[in-house]
Amino acid sequence: MQIMCAAIGIRHEDKYLMERRTPITPAHAKQLIENEGLKIVAQTSPKRVFPDTEYLKAGALIEKDLKACDVIFGVKEIPAEAFEEGKTYVFFSHVIKGQPYNMPMLKKMMEKACNLIDYECIVDDQDKRLIFFGKYAGLAGMINSLWSMGQRLKEYGYHDNAFLQIKQAQHYASLMEAKDAVSTAGRHIAENGLPQDLLPLTIGFTGYGNVSAGAQEIANLLPSKEITPEQLLKLKDRKQLPNNLIYKVIFKEEHLSKRRDGSDFELPDYYANPDLYENDFEQYIPHLSILMNCMYWDTRYPRIVTKEYLKDLYGKGRPKLTVIGDVTCDPDGSVECTHKGTAIEDPVFVYDPITGNPTMGFKGHGILVMAVDILPSELPRDASITFADALFPFIKAIAETDYSAPYETLNLPAAIKKALILHMGKLTPGYEYINQYL
Repeated sequence: MQIMCAAIGIRHEDKYLMERRTPITPAHAKQLIENEGLKIVAQTSPKRVFPDTEYLKAGALIEKDLKACDVIFGVKEIPAEAFEEGKTYVFFSHVIKGQPYNMPMLKKMMEKACNLIDYECIVDDQDKRLIFFGKYAGLAGMINSLWSMGQRLKEYGYHDNAFLQIKQAQHYASLMEAKDAVSTAGRHIAENGLPQDLLPLTIGFTGYGNVSAGAQEIANLLPSKEITPEQLLKLKDRKQLPNNLIYKVIFKEEHLSKRRDGSDFELPDYYANPDLYENDFEQYIPHLSILMNCMYWDTRYPRIVTKEYLKDLYGKGRPKLTVIGDVTCDPDGSVECTHKGTAIEDPVFVYDPITGNPTMGFKGHGILVMAVDILPSELPRDASITFADALFPFIKAIAETDYSAPYETLNLPAAIKKALILHMGKLTPGYEYINQYL
């Protein structure tokens, strides 16, 4: 079927085999078609969590390509060869840090005089993100880390541990079903306790944003008590501790780093002068059973878990720390042994600190790392609905804007204009710094 007028396109996701999310659900498409008079074209997809038939019932068209669409919405990066001259693309581009692997893609968009709007940059007046999957990364990341804990403990000989009742997030039909499974494991712990030699079982969370909130939401389904990092250091006498309680600890910036000169930690100074700070997190690592890494990080800041530290830790025998859920998933980043983001279909590896080698799966000597880099796609239906709810108010304006107008007079909502990285192939004023990476 040929479409003679402009329309909004919804891309089929092709970067990852298991990427099943969509930025616009059939229910949202139906509203846009019936209430806003927009035309929606969904690129046919055999794996999208909402099948083609649901979009057809909503009144959308299904096509093999999106050539008839001037504005195209996706989730992840788009192959360079897929861009078309002068079109507007809305997706997570991952270019604002000058990421080397996406500079060829950005160059192609510039050559094609494209417009680029990045969800990550859609923020309010206080620079708070308005559209994100982050909470679902935390939700799925915690589910996967508890599943990983069960499997790793099984490798250690704990064949009936409560966490074995939890599956990888992708195997649940909904978030509610996953939560029910975690709650069941929690009741098992409350009624039967944990093995004495695993006490105290502790979960540490770095960060306190949307990702961390999602991870904590799952952890709170277990019988748990929140304590401070200072209290964590004092949890030593197993015999005096209840065996049916898990301890949660939230780590903020002041727990992760300290000034090299020994002066007091000050948050504004930390962000302004990260080179003056060094790791202060290592004192807590021996006291954690699971580490959930949920914070923002870039190369200016100290790492929180280094390969050198892990080598020293494992040189003293098997430590308490069993699983690292690296939700931030920065390769060679804040958790240095995360050498790559893992795929949903092959989600974990064991890093051997002595040899420095990772082995995919649950077996081997070392620390188990769960580092799936598209975690929200393990809960694709719930994540897509929540994301589309947040995006919906902006879609009509994005679709109907005349992008041939000068940047200064573009009739876009302020939050969307802030997120416009490319306008007719040129970096907009707020993003001209990216030139240095090109």
